[in-house]
Amino acid sequence: MPQWLLDIPMDFWAVLAEMGPYLLFGFLAAGVLSVLISPAWVERNLGGGGWGPIVKASAFGVPLPLCSCSVIPVSASIRRHGASKGATTAFLISTPQTGVDSILATFSLLGWVYAIYRPIVALISGLLGGAVVSLTGKDDPASNAPTEACHEACCRHCQDEEKQPGRLKRMLVYGFVTLPQDIGLTLLIGIFIAALISALIPKGYFADLVPPGPWQILVLMLAGIPVYICATASIPVAAGLIVAGVSPGAAFALLMTGPATNAATVATIWKVLGRRTCLIYMATIMAGGFFGGLLLDQILTPQHIHHVMRHAGWLPAWVKHASAVALLAVLAMGILTGRKKHSHERT
Repeated sequence: MPQWLLDIPMDFWAVLAEMGPYLLFGFLAAGVLSVLISPAWVERNLGGGGWGPIVKASAFGVPLPLCSCSVIPVSASIRRHGASKGATTAFLISTPQTGVDSILATFSLLGWVYAIYRPIVALISGLLGGAVVSLTGKDDPASNAPTEACHEACCRHCQDEEKQPGRLKRMLVYGFVTLPQDIGLTLLIGIFIAALISALIPKGYFADLVPPGPWQILVLMLAGIPVYICATASIPVAAGLIVAGVSPGAAFALLMTGPATNAATVATIWKVLGRRTCLIYMATIMAGGFFGGLLLDQILTPQHIHHVMRHAGWLPAWVKHASAVALLAVLAMGILTGRKKHSHERT
């Protein structure tokens, strides 16, 4: 049997074990946030003009575990409830890039510097995009565009009313049922892609094709724009690419553009907020990915990330493996529950 056939499942399990403890805790934290900072609460706090709502919109968006498609109906709703275009744009930019679950998952694979850097850039880019929208044009009346802008794979919690009676139950249901339904399959695919890259692509391969630097960052940034990949599922892919010769900054460009841009998101922003705001949104994401990548390459080296991966974690091995089993069970349950729910809705 070829060695790579053995390496793929071993690498898959290794990544799952590293992410397991942090993702399980991230799911719990996301569940708490889903109740404490609900979309309805966000709507109430982002109305009005001025700079305050833009700052709050960008800051609120950083920890919220909303993907690039589920943030659309929330953003359209806060727009309809009086939020300015600047505040809505800030929320649209900062929210899909990161979340409490993806911050912890980033820490598990790429280290604390990377985990802190991502939300800081998400916050700054949200502030920048919102400020540019506010300064460069008059705020038109709120759009009457429908808020139901999600596609089938969208996060379902934005489409459903909160039906669970207790706060604790709502936290647990969101964290360990709804969120795994939303990201479970893409997360497993992302881990599998990372295992394939590790097993099949020689170390340093991408560095030979496109040397680390501005061009490599540009290539990864452009690669991330048309595809849909959530903030958490993109992390193992980025880690695998770094092992294969991609710089931390180029991987960051993918991590920023992949979750924040895709064809459905751009088309909906164009419809709800207009052409000018959509172009500013895209320009902000691209500038943040490119210049954020350049700066990160001055802070981190691939060798630093490799060191983090080799010496990852202070947790005992048995905790990691037990968490991997639990995480796999949670994701499998979420995927199966989501499919049953989807098939029931079709019938």
